[in-house]
Amino acid sequence: MRYAGARHAGATEEKIAAINDESSDLLTPRERAALRFAEKLAVDHQKVDDALWAEMRSHFSEAEIIELVAHTTLYIGFGRFNEIVGLEPA
Repeated sequence: MRYAGARHAGATEEKIAAINDESSDLLTPRERAALRFAEKLAVDHQKVDDALWAEMRSHFSEAEIIELVAHTTLYIGFGRFNEIVGLEPA
């Protein structure tokens, strides 16, 4: 369920598995930065520091960063909603 969009966009199972391996050669530096940023937003958003913002700005435009923040926080919220009300992925 969580990776249906990635599969639909053409991501292979190997690349999806690489999401949890930051050192994987299957991920670009841009993808690694986005994953680090999304993970930090999900786990401890108050620790998004100047270094992480600088890394993001080296890979993404301001508009892309805003879009990434919006999507990430939206899906974090959906995940927490599902946990609270007990919904299981189909």
